[in-house]
Amino acid sequence: MNVLGKIVRSTPYKQFTVFLPSNITKVICKRDFTRAFRNMCRSDSHITSRFSQNLLKSSTTCTCGCLGTHRIHTKGERELVEFLTEEIIAEKKSQKKKKIPLEIDGFEIKLNGADVEMQKQTNNEKIIISFNVNHTVDAENDADINSSADKPEFAEMKSKPQFEVDIVKGTQTLSFTCSFLQGEAQEGEYNDLFGIDEITLFEGEWNDKTYVVAGDVLDGYLYDLLMNILEEKGISNEFVEKVADFSTQYEHSAYINLLEGISKFTIADKK
Repeated sequence: MNVLGKIVRSTPYKQFTVFLPSNITKVICKRDFTRAFRNMCRSDSHITSRFSQNLLKSSTTCTCGCLGTHRIHTKGERELVEFLTEEIIAEKKSQKKKKIPLEIDGFEIKLNGADVEMQKQTNNEKIIISFNVNHTVDAENDADINSSADKPEFAEMKSKPQFEVDIVKGTQTLSFTCSFLQGEAQEGEYNDLFGIDEITLFEGEWNDKTYVVAGDVLDGYLYDLLMNILEEKGISNEFVEKVADFSTQYEHSAYINLLEGISKFTIADKK
């Protein structure tokens, strides 16, 4: 078999130290640079939003000895709620799209927590794409952050999950495990945005006894033919780019929901 060199597994959350001039920091992190950078640049003044003012006002009914702060009983809780209030507002402002789509290129989307399933039915087969948005966010490009700039530019964060493509015919399933490839396309060359990590064929439900072969040990011509099959089924570069955009949007929405949940949990009445 020919061993292909084009399967490059993504490694999220790598951190690199780069020595640059003192006023520039080059960082790759797992969350939006604005979140860390904004926190370093914040003044010590308290948040002035109407929500935080109402939340942190004194209470005359609390008898637990929490210094009279309404439902916030420790200094750590107060500081956490202050930060989350500001962070939630900033994250909502940075959302490019508020509404999560329920269909992309004929694939109906079903959401279950961090799990996403996209499905399209034809006359003789069903195509199912599934992935999980957890731990999928990384910087799209390196960011040069000038701390002295009035409006520093930050790298865009992108969710690029590993995803499964199941082509179901009757009781049999041809299943591909795919992931996004790293590196930029060279001018004048055609570069796939994703590659095949594994492929298997099974009857009924998959189990641990099912044989699976890695994509990087397939014959090179066979690998290209399988990529052509995926493209014919609608799993093209353009479609996978849309999947990344959707995953990025949905992960960002889930992140905001998590921040709101932590804030509500922190201020919940103690029993």
